[in-house]
Amino acid sequence: MPLLRFDDPLPIRPRKIAVAGPAGSGKSSLARALGVPYVDIDSLFHGPNWTVRETWIDDVKQVVSGPEWVIEWQGDEVRDQIGANAELLVWLDHPRWLTMYRVIKRTLHRRITKTELWSGNTEGPLRDVFKDPDHIVKLSWRMYPKIRQQVIEVLREKRFPHLVVVRLRGQCQVDAWLKAGWPGSPANP
Repeated sequence: MPLLRFDDPLPIRPRKIAVAGPAGSGKSSLARALGVPYVDIDSLFHGPNWTVRETWIDDVKQVVSGPEWVIEWQGDEVRDQIGANAELLVWLDHPRWLTMYRVIKRTLHRRITKTELWSGNTEGPLRDVFKDPDHIVKLSWRMYPKIRQQVIEVLREKRFPHLVVVRLRGQCQVDAWLKAGWPGSPANP
């Protein structure tokens, strides 16, 4: 299971891709830029009124059994299923300050604009950051070290020996990888 940097060539042209990182790391933005059909895992998970959709696990399994996809590598119940089917795991291992800045900025924007997220849900009142232990800002802070540890464990245990892992640290590495390293980018058709 190779661990590659942003400037290492990929040994394969992957069509099944998982993107790992805490909230605010840019998983969705990167996934959309890859030119592979993207499925937002939150759209499979969240039902109306922030309920968990009963079919979400089966829906993820259906996606990752397909021939090409990109999806976020999250959800304890499905993470191994995603890893077992993926060819590439892109690990967005940005500095914590960057992910926190982004998740706060994004949350404020979504709340102010009342952006509809999944199944008609919108961000709750800003005061919820103080009351809700699972508010996205607090969740991002808590998950930051956990996600890093999960990726390190996958690498150490060689749980998915077929999986190529690319570690990107900071937006400059993401941009450089998309421009020169990603085989699906315009520079590498």
